[in-house]
Amino acid sequence: MPNYMLLLHESPADFAGLSPEQIQRVIAEYTSWRDKVKSEGRFVGSAKLKDEGGKHMSGGNGNLRVTDGPFTEAKELIGGYFAISADDYDQAVETASSCPHLKYGGRIEVREIEFSS
Repeated sequence: MPNYMLLLHESPADFAGLSPEQIQRVIAEYTSWRDKVKSEGRFVGSAKLKDEGGKHMSGGNGNLRVTDGPFTEAKELIGGYFAISADDYDQAVETASSCPHLKYGGRIEVREIEFSS
């Protein structure tokens, strides 16, 4: 069965106005959704990315450039991911459609994972 990456795109402001109690309720929704996917035998893995921007690398012509990012003016960032197994894109999209990320204004990019040996 193929695996799919659900990349969770969001605006930096999507969760900014929530109280700590509200954030805990949101986390509980994501956890509940993950547990449902686990109970269906389709959960592969997940992680929330740290809120700090990490490093962005680019290169070309032998030049390596490393910058901090994304910056506060970024319109969208990837806040985390889920990896699931599904028969095909239709089933992966069906699974992703119930993810609470969409409820909070986020966008989910569904990509099949290709393994090479």
